[in-house]
Amino acid sequence: MSRIFITGSTEGLGRAAAEALMDDGHEVILHARSPERAAALDGLGKRSGGLVVGDLGSAAETRDVADQVNALGRMDAIIHNAGIYSTADRGPAAAGHATIFAVNSLAPYMLTALIDRPSRLVYLSSSLHRGGEGSLDDLDWEKREWDAGKAYAETKLHVAALAAALSRRWPDVVCSAVDPGWVRTRMGGASAPVDIDTGRRTQVWLAASTDPAALVSGRYWHDLQMEEPAGEVTDTGFQDRLLQRLEEITGIGLP
Repeated sequence: MSRIFITGSTEGLGRAAAEALMDDGHEVILHARSPERAAALDGLGKRSGGLVVGDLGSAAETRDVADQVNALGRMDAIIHNAGIYSTADRGPAAAGHATIFAVNSLAPYMLTALIDRPSRLVYLSSSLHRGGEGSLDDLDWEKREWDAGKAYAETKLHVAALAAALSRRWPDVVCSAVDPGWVRTRMGGASAPVDIDTGRRTQVWLAASTDPAALVSGRYWHDLQMEEPAGEVTDTGFQDRLLQRLEEITGIGLP
């Protein structure tokens, strides 16, 4: 049995992954953005191994989420699932960052740096990451006219590159990025072609399976198959520059 922490697990793919892992006998630590969102867990919360609460759009609350997780003991795996798809404008989130960038890029990086190192790290990316090229010039959208779709694509490029970078930095940790597809959730909408059971299965497999294929680090996955991501994801120069910028912005370095 593994202990697995999942961000953004009150609904959608995060909740679906939590349910599947609990059904398989694993201990799952849930995350909710607020006490009000935690109330939506209903019976799932009672089945869990614990609950942490904090808004990942806030650097201070993200630090607190990391502290809450560490207080529960070491995790075997972490699924960085939480994310937002679109905002009408840049934001900003707390500390002045673009909201999409804060939740989708900064928070996974901060949690990765601050939570005691697990054996596996899984980051939810998207096929849309292929439209995220060139983001290092203005990571936080301070100079450009706001484009929510482009901002989302860039953040999904960031987490895919983060997984690849960590596979080099931390060879003892299996680091993976996942494209779950366009899934019928509140975020994906009712017209999305992928059902939620299909959408959750790759990250569930990567977090807990003993299949040798699931233990190959630094890969990008879709529907249980390795895929070739955008060139920047596997570009070690891009990876290193991204890590440097994230450290500069957050004031937190990887241990």
